[in-house]
Amino acid sequence: MSNFITASVEFYFKGEKHGASIELDMDQHMHTSGELPDLYPILAKAMDLGAYSYEYEMMLAETIMFSDAKGLIADFVSEGILDLAAFNDAWSESIVIEKLQGIAKQHLSIDNINQETDLKNALIAAYRLGEKD
Repeated sequence: MSNFITASVEFYFKGEKHGASIELDMDQHMHTSGELPDLYPILAKAMDLGAYSYEYEMMLAETIMFSDAKGLIADFVSEGILDLAAFNDAWSESIVIEKLQGIAKQHLSIDNINQETDLKNALIAAYRLGEKD
């Protein structure tokens, strides 16, 4: 399942409202760096703000809000706030389950590992044991 989310920021400077939104492919970020990039510079670029401007400083004082979440990440957005730590844990777990599903399909002809909880738990335990070595 793909994970997409929109990050937005709005602020006022000299009586004018400024704002920008960007859509993020969370799977891409998680696969490449394992974390969400610093969004303020990306949002500033979308507004053509320089990193050393007063507008940029005003933007930094505002909270980035999240919306339009699709996929697993939707479970971790509440009132515009993203629980990134919880998403990171769930995303990592989903990747493990995806790998284990392939093993279960190949060796045991099981199409849905989630329906075989004992087997799923045993495979997860074996996977975690292998991670420790």
